[in-house]
Amino acid sequence: MEKRRLGYTDLELSPVGLGTWAIGGGGWSFGWGPQDDEESVATIHHALKQGVNWIDTAPVYGLGHSEKVVGRAIKGLREKVIIATKCGLVWDERGKISGRLKRESIRREVEELSLIHI
Repeated sequence: MEKRRLGYTDLELSPVGLGTWAIGGGGWSFGWGPQDDEESVATIHHALKQGVNWIDTAPVYGLGHSEKVVGRAIKGLREKVIIATKCGLVWDERGKISGRLKRESIRREVEELSLIHI
């Protein structure tokens, strides 16, 4: 599959990525219903075999479950995959997300995805 440079970075992405909201499952109010984790891992592996090299996830997808499944699926493949994620599942009392909360969110995501860095 062809790759395209992301803006002014050195990242080369496939034109199509894999979104993982549905992989989060149905145990939360915005879920897509129950999902089979093994089927989700197989889907991620299939996408990678087809040339997809980036996966979109977020801590809100299944309240962290999607990130755990993605982390399991890419174990040993980390250098072949670009992870696009977000932060901001936790806000302060003003409804804002501070630098400290952003760092904490990113630390949790690295942990959930079983990564060294994102």
